[in-house]
Amino acid sequence: MKNSNSASVGGGIGKYLQAKNLKADLPSSIVVFLVALPLCLGIALASGAPLFAGLLTGIIGGVVVGAISGSQLSVSGPAAGLTTIVLASITSLGDYQTFLMAVVLAGVFQLLLGVIKAGTIGNYFPSSVIEGMLAGIGILLIMKQLPHALGVDSDFFGDESFFQTDGENTFSALGNAMQHFTLAAIVISVVSILILVFWPKFKKLAVVPAPLVVVIVGIFGAIVFNGSAGALKESQMVKIPVVNSASEFFGLFTTPNFSAFLNPKVLMVALTIGVVASLETLLSVEAVDKIDPLKRVTPTNRELLAQGLGNIASGMLGGLPMTAVIVRSSANVNAGGRTKVSAIVHGLLLLLSLLFIPSLINMIPLSCLAAILLVTGYKLARISLFKHMYRKGWDQFIPFVVTVVGVVGIDLLKGVGIGMAVSIFYLLRTNMRNPFFYRVQEEGNKKNIRIKLAEEVSFLNKASIQVLLSKIPDETNVIIDGSNSRYIDPDVLEAIYNYKHNAYTKGIIVTLENIKKSYSIPKLNTKIIDQN
Repeated sequence: MKNSNSASVGGGIGKYLQAKNLKADLPSSIVVFLVALPLCLGIALASGAPLFAGLLTGIIGGVVVGAISGSQLSVSGPAAGLTTIVLASITSLGDYQTFLMAVVLAGVFQLLLGVIKAGTIGNYFPSSVIEGMLAGIGILLIMKQLPHALGVDSDFFGDESFFQTDGENTFSALGNAMQHFTLAAIVISVVSILILVFWPKFKKLAVVPAPLVVVIVGIFGAIVFNGSAGALKESQMVKIPVVNSASEFFGLFTTPNFSAFLNPKVLMVALTIGVVASLETLLSVEAVDKIDPLKRVTPTNRELLAQGLGNIASGMLGGLPMTAVIVRSSANVNAGGRTKVSAIVHGLLLLLSLLFIPSLINMIPLSCLAAILLVTGYKLARISLFKHMYRKGWDQFIPFVVTVVGVVGIDLLKGVGIGMAVSIFYLLRTNMRNPFFYRVQEEGNKKNIRIKLAEEVSFLNKASIQVLLSKIPDETNVIIDGSNSRYIDPDVLEAIYNYKHNAYTKGIIVTLENIKKSYSIPKLNTKIIDQN
């Protein structure tokens, strides 16, 4: 069970500022910043929102949510999974300020979910589905970043869905990329991948993080190719707004339309965003906990509270709805991040880049950032993971593969939903097969059958128990033993007692051992005992 204290063992801000943590967190924050920057811009573009809104959401997700959240490695920001909802909502509500009111209310809804402890739903996602979601996102990352690595940028950077807003899909975008590649982009991406793979192998060089080297090499490569036939175009470079004064900066903020507070359409959009954003967040933190080298556990109710406050702040200032995002989070893990300092600093870097170095940031080629995500995608969807899941058996492998296919072929939430349905099918099948075990003993002309019930016997077991009882031959002694059972469902009890009362017609003698007339559901003891 998820423990609210598990993410904060050690206590105090001091643990985050230890030299060993900062040594890992600061370089990692640069990597996350470089990955998040184009994602924030691309998602804002695809959502039909101002580009500044994407950056603002990333800043709030890093600084506000990062500071409040109990997760050490997850990174929050605008999510590609919400782009279609956001685009449709802005259109249906008529203007962006009215939409911002919906974002604020979605944050309030998430706060309520955190207060009523709805975050525990995250505990019920099977590991096979979580692993499948990670692998599916890894495959999508590879497929989505290949066009950028080849120098074709028809699709917005970081799209996590198969079908695109420009009418294309992942496969058609790849086909176009193969026909319209740019030499400079290919050279930069290949060199970048080689650096990412081999740079960490040299201990003395590894003091400087490989992704930072990749960005420097990418800028240098773009300068070298500038003016040649294979040079990069403006669309193949990072592009953030250039702010020249304080008035220009503050002029970028937008406030919500508070008069739309009780508009039924606004309330419906808020509810939709709140539910979808909460589900994506719970899935993401569950996935990040799985790949955390230190195996820490995120307090999910606190995460919902943090996301709620983040979305309220984002809506109040003109930003987009946010979630914990697996792409940025996995980049954080792979870059060696250790604590939440990495997420917070990445948010500060987004702010500083907007204020002080927009021109320098705009010199970074998308192809070198694509290389970082290609390597991250491979780590999420590595071949060894598929082999590992296969060895765990069909009941784990099939839900895993179905989730991968669903995430890649449809979108993240629907893919996870299909994977969950398949996983539940296998769970029910296993549950129905294991309500009891029995032993047959021959004694003279009569058979003695002892049926020993399981610890938990639910209504799902009723059919299999009835099938077994119906197949017991005439003139048999039957003992139904409930000594191991903490709970037997009323429907199952009714079936057992009905069988006992009617079995005499077939010459069957039924004896019930340690089976009560009724059972109450066992209470879960969540008290934490202090051993100190």
